[in-house]
Amino acid sequence: MPAFFAPIVMLPQGWGHSVRISVNDQGVITHIEAGASAENATLLPGVVIPGMANLHSHAFQRAMAGLTEVAGNPQDSFWTWRELMYRMVEKLSPEQMGAIATRLYIDLLKGGYTQVAEFHYLHHDVNGKHYPAGDLMLQQLVVAADKSGIGQTLLPVLYSYAGFGAQPAQSGQKRFIQDVDRYLRQQQALAKALQNYPLINQGLCFHSLRAVKQEQMEDVLEASDFRLPVHIHIAEQEKEVEDCLAWSGERPVNWLYNRFAVDDRWCLIHATHLAADEVTQIVESRAVAGLCPTTEANLGDGIFPASDFIAQGGHWGIGSDSHVSVSAREELRWLEYGQRLRDRRRNRIVLPELPQVGEVLWRQAAAGGAQACGVALGAIAPGYRADWLVLEQDAWLTHVEDYALINRWLFGGAQEHIKDVWVAGRQVITDRQHPLDEQSNSQFAQAMRSLQE
Repeated sequence: MPAFFAPIVMLPQGWGHSVRISVNDQGVITHIEAGASAENATLLPGVVIPGMANLHSHAFQRAMAGLTEVAGNPQDSFWTWRELMYRMVEKLSPEQMGAIATRLYIDLLKGGYTQVAEFHYLHHDVNGKHYPAGDLMLQQLVVAADKSGIGQTLLPVLYSYAGFGAQPAQSGQKRFIQDVDRYLRQQQALAKALQNYPLINQGLCFHSLRAVKQEQMEDVLEASDFRLPVHIHIAEQEKEVEDCLAWSGERPVNWLYNRFAVDDRWCLIHATHLAADEVTQIVESRAVAGLCPTTEANLGDGIFPASDFIAQGGHWGIGSDSHVSVSAREELRWLEYGQRLRDRRRNRIVLPELPQVGEVLWRQAAAGGAQACGVALGAIAPGYRADWLVLEQDAWLTHVEDYALINRWLFGGAQEHIKDVWVAGRQVITDRQHPLDEQSNSQFAQAMRSLQE
């Protein structure tokens, strides 16, 4: 079995020194030994921490990052941004999707993510027609993940309506729309296709309460493997909450919990606007709150009540969503800083037994992201996939006590500290470089040139 040796490792029980990590042929950790020998082991020269799962991605939106920061409406919001997104969607090709996703996934690896949950709803061609050879966009996402070496949780999205009460779809949504029968066939075909991709799994996904009907959700859940993760956008915008109240008399999270047995399979994306009882409902169900702080800030969504949620024992993770940032470190800093700005106090996300903000952030986000993806990762321990980051212990991270290492990196270091990245026991980033860097840059540039034309 391959063996690895690291001078210092973040282990579930604390920091370990002179750690030997044994990994089997499937890329799963089989044994951990601290105070061990480095003989016949691959050296991991730096601070080794678990890889992070990115629980929410719309890969194609990376092409828009930084191009919508021009005021066009005094009341610019998520809803005006969405119209710009629809305009790009109208001309995006599968080949362009592949180029964008490949470059993105490489950048996510460099940013500390070793798994990505792809929330995929671009099912059809530019005219809203089915591709004769299947979902070509989805196929490009699979190829991009496989080429880059990142783990992937594919989440085909059921998206049928434009708003609460089964409002007819808009023209800008024609590439998204499916009924339950076609959605279930898509899931069945995907299950067969993924048999040859050990690092890619799948889950169920409802776009939002405004995009599906209760009966559709019931039919999909009834017909599907009960072990699959289930993702849904919920309560991202105040307008969404108000529209749900006007339609049903209930807030979105209340509506969902009053009709479905939400449990630890579920991931509630952008659960931003919550009443106190909704916070408690999510915590007690052990569902994951999927948080995307840089996108939520970019779109003016609002601030999730993270300190209260975490104090109650809630499960949560992070995603990069629209990919205005591809750094796990930046998402976590934004999460903590949002709480500080709201409360006008420091050090908000802590636990009585773990007062180090950075460690709470990294450990809990890694665990919650793995749960949302339905994959055993997020910890360096037997039975978990051999995913880790090697942080270069340069002058900034040298002579720092163990308890302060993650704080030092998250709040004062740089993404460039991530020197090497391993996924399932295979090195995918070496000295900050990926083998496909040059090729993917060229293909991404071509895709962007075509889209701008």
